[in-house]
Amino acid sequence: MPDHPLVGAEDLARHLGDPRWIAVDCRFDLTEPEAGEAAYRRSHIPGARYAHLDRDLARRPAAMDGRHPLPEAADFAARLGEWGVNNGSVVVAYDEGSGAIAARLWWMMRWLGHFESLVLDGGLSAWTTLGLPMQTQVPLWAPARFVPPRVDGAAVVDSSEIARLQSLGNLVVDARAAARFRGEQEPLDPVAGHVPGACNWPFSDSLAANGRFRDAADLKRSLRAFIGHRDSADVIAMCGSGVTACHFLLAMEVAGMGAGRLFAGSWSEWIRDRDRPVSTGAEP
Repeated sequence: MPDHPLVGAEDLARHLGDPRWIAVDCRFDLTEPEAGEAAYRRSHIPGARYAHLDRDLARRPAAMDGRHPLPEAADFAARLGEWGVNNGSVVVAYDEGSGAIAARLWWMMRWLGHFESLVLDGGLSAWTTLGLPMQTQVPLWAPARFVPPRVDGAAVVDSSEIARLQSLGNLVVDARAAARFRGEQEPLDPVAGHVPGACNWPFSDSLAANGRFRDAADLKRSLRAFIGHRDSADVIAMCGSGVTACHFLLAMEVAGMGAGRLFAGSWSEWIRDRDRPVSTGAEP
């Protein structure tokens, strides 16, 4: 089992010939949903599969869902098998650079109890900067069978639980950009603002200037000051639709602080019910 959730580009390159290691390209643009797959088809890390955020890492939303509801665990396990992933595979997720989308796949693997999952630190940008090989043709692979070791239902928080958990001292952390959190702009959802009582940690705050994750010790100091005395299990991450929230949970793991929980529906689910309160401006 990997002892750290990140892998460097050079380390991944050393495993390119190892059939146990499977790279998954998660590039995705929320404003142009097919752009990531088109980029994958032009070139990608050798052997990589492609995971589409809307089709593979989420299911079609129902009326009261957020924009990217989690798929059924059995459906996601079947998709992993289609990608040739089995219970002995090491899955490495990557996107263009920040890990904002790749973290969703990383978290979903752990949700199913598979901890041999990693995120490529710095993503494809780090890979290409080093001049590492790229592949232009879509690879062929044999399907496999993936059986979830344990689906962690406790890792997911529902909208109906938020107020009660906050009253018990749980901290809700919103990973959206500060302007969206404050309600000054909202490019994706019909209502701007944030869940009352939530705090804001834009996912980019976990990254260094080069687009890779901050040093683990430095990140831990900042996160500990941010969440206070709370245990990691009392931290609930959210964002617009439950995607970059996973990046915050990844940051906690990078810092060695353990696993928080995911408000999977996030803001886009919260606002489906007009009776739920909305706050704007800076956090209290």
